[in-house]
Amino acid sequence: MGGLTEEGALSGETAAEIAVSVEGAISAGRLAPGERLPTVRELAARLEVSPATVNAAYRALRNRGLVAGSGRAGTRVVESGASASRRLAAPVGPGVRNLADGNPDPELLPPLRPACARLTGKHWLYGEGGRLPALLDWFRHNFERDGLVADHLAVIGGAMDGAERALQAHLRPGDAIVVEDPGYGGVLDLVPALGLRPIAVPVDADGMRPDLLGRALEQRPDACILTPRAHNPTGAAFTERRAAELLEVLRGHDDLLVLEDDHAGAISGADPVTVVGRGDLRRWAVIRSLTKTLGPDIRIGGLSGDQLTVDRVIRRQQVGAGWVSHVLQELAATILTDPATPPLLAAARETYRERRQALADALQRHGIRVSGRSGFNAWIPTPAEGAVAQALLARGWAVRAGESFRTHSPPGLRVTFASLLPDEAEDFARALHDILHGDGRSYTA
Repeated sequence: MGGLTEEGALSGETAAEIAVSVEGAISAGRLAPGERLPTVRELAARLEVSPATVNAAYRALRNRGLVAGSGRAGTRVVESGASASRRLAAPVGPGVRNLADGNPDPELLPPLRPACARLTGKHWLYGEGGRLPALLDWFRHNFERDGLVADHLAVIGGAMDGAERALQAHLRPGDAIVVEDPGYGGVLDLVPALGLRPIAVPVDADGMRPDLLGRALEQRPDACILTPRAHNPTGAAFTERRAAELLEVLRGHDDLLVLEDDHAGAISGADPVTVVGRGDLRRWAVIRSLTKTLGPDIRIGGLSGDQLTVDRVIRRQQVGAGWVSHVLQELAATILTDPATPPLLAAARETYRERRQALADALQRHGIRVSGRSGFNAWIPTPAEGAVAQALLARGWAVRAGESFRTHSPPGLRVTFASLLPDEAEDFARALHDILHGDGRSYTA
């Protein structure tokens, strides 16, 4: 084992203490991604504990996604063991156009000041309830208008909060979950943080592929998470046919929890197609977040699902944060019920559609294809994604290299075009074309 000096050696007498020691070494950089840990027998002899104790420590670390067994290569620190902050776009300097941050266009968000002025100013106290009736009614209408079941609802702190609570309601460390590939980096971070084992399934322009989902289900996973529209990073969206095919594959797996992360809602630019939202499966939940429509700091969402799942989410919420801030709930309800809001959201949806089309057309003119049809992110397959991203940065364009979003899928770039104007789209497409074909370099995988 290469990375530990005597001063930084692993220690502990119990499995929990040894696991904490290894985690500390990873966090401090004394154990690097890919580095091999001592064998069970080697570390047991060094610490004067039983091999079973070290085995238990390594198992706990595997369940938490920090290490992985590599057969005869031993147990190694996983490449994804870095902090979740690596999923965030790095700050960009002056003069650089930011197409990396994943944010909506602030100019297309409903204004906050008028809504804030209309708040009641009431101080909510302990024991006064967790869900604001006006917001709960809005979510119920929102789900039912689109043909989704809304018999049981929870108010959550955004899409990732809802996903985490729903998964914790049914899964335990070591359980397996089907995830999209490429998929949202936040989900790919959440899975190992909960000690879950990911099973990556490719997506195409219509979402997760049913044939490959069927193969993944042969591994008996415990959950599956799907994005019905505005898929991040690809912009994929379900068709009715794809949703029906996925539902057919999922039928009969009664112990499987299936989540839909409908995080962009009204501004996604795609119809509200669902796989699980009509209650056809035993364990399910649909999450609708407001962070893309009202702004990332309004961390509010609604979760509909089967009664057991929703009840468990609410109970877990009650023993943790207790509730989502009533001030935020009231602010969201005030904006959503304002007659001026639907036209604003419709205008945002149309603007994102126009910008998506402008980017796709500009790229196509330069021989570069993208396939997404919803949301405000595009995925551009690109060999040597890191080198291409750096070359774009040198020309004044910040994008995200695809490594943060993919498991086994080929490399690519994620481009957030939320605020990209049509003339800028042409400039970006030309810069990318020149990097790929015109500067004399070879960007190969």
